[in-house]
Amino acid sequence: MTAPPPGLPEASPDVAGELAHEQAHVDRVYAELEKATLRAADVEADGLARGRTSRTGDVRDEEMTGLFERDALVYAAARRRSMIEKQYEGLVFGRLDLGGEHSTAAEREVRYIGRLGVRDDDYEPLVIDWRAPAASAFYRATPVDPMGVLRRRVLRCKGSTVVGAEDDLMVPEAPADLVVLGDGALIAALTRTRGRQMRDIVATIQRDQDEAIRAPSRGVTEITGGPGTGKTVVALHRAAYLLYSERRRFENGGILVVGPSAAYTAYIERVLPSLGEESVALRALGDLVDGMTATRLDPPEVAAIKGSLRIRRLLSRMTSRAPAGAPTTLRAFVGGHAVRLDDHALRRIRSDVLRGHQHNLATDAARSALAEAAWRSVRQGERDAFLDAFDASRDVDEFMASWWRQLDARELLLGLAETDHVYAVSRGVLDHEEGAAVAYSYREALELGSWSVSDAALVDDLVARLGPVQDTDREDVGFYDIEELDDLSSWGVMDVRAGVDRRAVADPSVGIITPTDARERLMAGRIDRPSGYAHVLVDEAQDLSPMQWRMLARRGRSASWTVVGDAAQSSWSDLAEAGRARDEAFTGQERRAFHMPTNYRNAREIFDYARDVILPLVPDADIPEAVRETGVDPVDRVVDGSLVETAADAVDQLLGEVEGSIAVITARRWQERMAGLDGSGDGRVQVIDPLSAKGLEWDATVVVDPDAVAEESPGGVRVLYVVLTRAAHRMHVLRPA
Repeated sequence: MTAPPPGLPEASPDVAGELAHEQAHVDRVYAELEKATLRAADVEADGLARGRTSRTGDVRDEEMTGLFERDALVYAAARRRSMIEKQYEGLVFGRLDLGGEHSTAAEREVRYIGRLGVRDDDYEPLVIDWRAPAASAFYRATPVDPMGVLRRRVLRCKGSTVVGAEDDLMVPEAPADLVVLGDGALIAALTRTRGRQMRDIVATIQRDQDEAIRAPSRGVTEITGGPGTGKTVVALHRAAYLLYSERRRFENGGILVVGPSAAYTAYIERVLPSLGEESVALRALGDLVDGMTATRLDPPEVAAIKGSLRIRRLLSRMTSRAPAGAPTTLRAFVGGHAVRLDDHALRRIRSDVLRGHQHNLATDAARSALAEAAWRSVRQGERDAFLDAFDASRDVDEFMASWWRQLDARELLLGLAETDHVYAVSRGVLDHEEGAAVAYSYREALELGSWSVSDAALVDDLVARLGPVQDTDREDVGFYDIEELDDLSSWGVMDVRAGVDRRAVADPSVGIITPTDARERLMAGRIDRPSGYAHVLVDEAQDLSPMQWRMLARRGRSASWTVVGDAAQSSWSDLAEAGRARDEAFTGQERRAFHMPTNYRNAREIFDYARDVILPLVPDADIPEAVRETGVDPVDRVVDGSLVETAADAVDQLLGEVEGSIAVITARRWQERMAGLDGSGDGRVQVIDPLSAKGLEWDATVVVDPDAVAEESPGGVRVLYVVLTRAAHRMHVLRPA
């Protein structure tokens, strides 16, 4: 009899024999995988050879064809090799035995399930890709509806070594020759420790989860459920399934996966590549605008202002006004005639042009409208001759460079750092206290050199109104010498080439802030039109503000959607307003809903504690059923002494009780004092704020000052509910006396 794989505990003869049998099949699969790697290398070499040519001089058509074939083959081979390498760990994870209840071994069909399909030299399948229809029974079969399955087996592997197996029997009695191992794959998976990154769950997907994963691709698929129900992982597996089932559509159009924070995206970034998919854009809300990164969170009262649709009235006023410092009168000598247009005329021209154009794309239209107004004010001589002279006028060039200069959306937002300017553009929209809070938030941005997550949606809205900044052609610089422009820009003259006003204007009435290194960081990079996607997946959707929904809608105008959320965990207060913006983003598409009723993450003792916190205040909260018990209740302590020392003691205790990761989730007021715990325990401990903990999970948590968590958070007790449901096995709650 073959010995069990190294590291496997002493096993019964039946168990050892079953694992040895599975090991033999896995060995065969990896042998075929090595062949596939060599074949990919051969294809790559062949592709490179096709691109070689002995001709010199002009490139001929045949050479171009050879280069194209080379690039296509090399790309395909490299991609295949990369996919094989990523699937090496735990490639084979499942087995199905199909047949009648009284079938013999010879009559049964055996299917092995894995991360990608593998065939032998005769093209017979050794492993079926988990997304293929032939693998669906692995996830959908139940004792009520076995779908022809006798036994479902989940294999646990380390690399290419089988170290264990768990079976689910789908019939009342197993045939005499069918060995059944373990206590069930799902519970075994739940007892494993959490790491810094999310694990995929392809081996333990349950039927209700699988139905959501394989739902039709068109329209809107909504996945709801309370904490720990696997919503996020189901949604990510759905993205991988869509790419598998309709690769051309979704690979060409792209899939956008949006999460609440950078910590969240770092946590889940391993899941999709591990399933064989890399053609997915994974973004946090603060990274949705290309060329802009935002991780800082505004205070709740400021985030509420920036996220509400009423802020659009303020943004509209900002884009309809002349740029800061623009002239209010046009005076020019054109074709022998003195031209003068006053402020009223200029404002009317601007308003007329902006009715049908975006500012940054309307320079020519604005100049034409200006010329017509100038002609009407003169009406002497030939009209065409006057318009030609107007177009060639350097006085007009100088005027247009300031009056209708290119506007960067970020520049307009930074203008809100001046309180008087905020009051001027927000009259009737914000009260004085709200206006002052907004102005302070942008002064803070200039001081720190960082945008807030809420700012991304405002920049996106402004870009939609203004259009992207247009490059100014070198010849448009006119009579200025390029080197002179470098000198002039340092003295407060607009940089014509970049189309960005870099003036250091001290007059606060125009809302321009003196440039600093922080300002340069805020304005770095180019912001263009947003990319569109074929599918948009939104996690923690209950947290999105109305303005963030509008930002997403611009990227999903022609997209299908997967939307994941739980209203009871919302950190956005006005769910009705967000709901209207959300419905508008979906543009009337068909919607289907899937509800996840079972909490797989939290031990029952932990979830019962969290449930008792949320239900008195949110009686209609979606409360799932926790399926696992540890026999250990959460520790709830009132701390008379040092909260930091008590938290450190709690961390030390938990390091001895769990093998995996531990989070110290602390109210903002304690964040700096708890920072010394971050990275302790050989990197197993992480200190994190409540909102960044959204969507994440750890083996154990220490929750510091829960009352302050609720008080500081925009969602109040709903955010505390999130914090209390992050732990899988152990939780300590520390309250200052």
